[in-house]
Amino acid sequence: MKDLNIILKSIKNKTFLPVYFFHGEESYFIDVAVKALENGVLTEDEKAFNEIIVYGKDTTYAEICSLARQFPMMGDKQVIIVKEAQDLKSTEDDTKAFLTYLENPVESTILVFGHKNKKLDGRKAFGKLLAKKNFTFYSEKIKDYKIAQWISDECKKLNIKTSPNIPNLLAEYLGDDLSRIANELKKLKIVLKENEVLDEKLVELHIGISKDYNVFELINALSENNASKALKIAHFMGKNTKANSIILSLANLYNFFSNLIMYQAMAGQNPQTIAAETDINPYALRFLAIAAKHYSLKNATRIISLLRETDLKSKGLGAVNVGEDQLLNELIFKILNVNSIKVLQ
Repeated sequence: MKDLNIILKSIKNKTFLPVYFFHGEESYFIDVAVKALENGVLTEDEKAFNEIIVYGKDTTYAEICSLARQFPMMGDKQVIIVKEAQDLKSTEDDTKAFLTYLENPVESTILVFGHKNKKLDGRKAFGKLLAKKNFTFYSEKIKDYKIAQWISDECKKLNIKTSPNIPNLLAEYLGDDLSRIANELKKLKIVLKENEVLDEKLVELHIGISKDYNVFELINALSENNASKALKIAHFMGKNTKANSIILSLANLYNFFSNLIMYQAMAGQNPQTIAAETDINPYALRFLAIAAKHYSLKNATRIISLLRETDLKSKGLGAVNVGEDQLLNELIFKILNVNSIKVLQ
């Protein structure tokens, strides 16, 4: 969310708006902003009387406006938080009630909406009015290639010192779930000693990403077409499926070979251009360049089919009593021999 730091600072300084409408595809920033208002306006004693939390599926805009017009008890402010506001159903009367309230919001009420996973329709009347009043805050999904930098920035905020490659390692392993990443970083903040530098060994110890046997080392081995190394890593990963679930492995492999297809389609273009237009992490481009020497566009497409086939088997379709370790080893063998393997179309 572009204005998140400004919002958090204003809350800390006790400067509040009468209405906050957080919306967009990235739910993490919405959760952070809503939680800051939930904790930053009222004391714990005041919350008992002056904090109301409702959910979109259980209420309407008209009902929310009615609550917002009430006055606080034994305090200066009341806070009304509407979670899952994307589930609000609105009639024409609801819309009129909300528009009327927005034109003249109650000063003693702070009305907060958490509208997750989609953008507010700015073409509708209340969307236009919210924007005109500067009550809307858009939470945009971070592009994949920017997640490592976001992790690096969060580490700095938490005073976590890291080795140079750690943000990229965490971004690749933890994916684009910012809530999960933030939770892992908070856990690391607790367990790391003062001035201790987060390196691969500490990541392995506290998060479970093995320095030598993880899906990223597997991808690196596959990108180099290093059969012995890839099969060795797959074997050890299969022995510890708790830390290396096949679902996570398949997701990362799918992401890599999908990126390889895009990379090959843009062959010859500037790396910065490729990263910007495809959302591919610039750190991953060097591995894609290596992989492109060993896997043609046709073979990369075949590998995508292999991954889909394995995904079906992992869900119990098309295979009986096949363990995750066996599925992973079989998959890696097929990828390494993709030229001679027939896959499902």
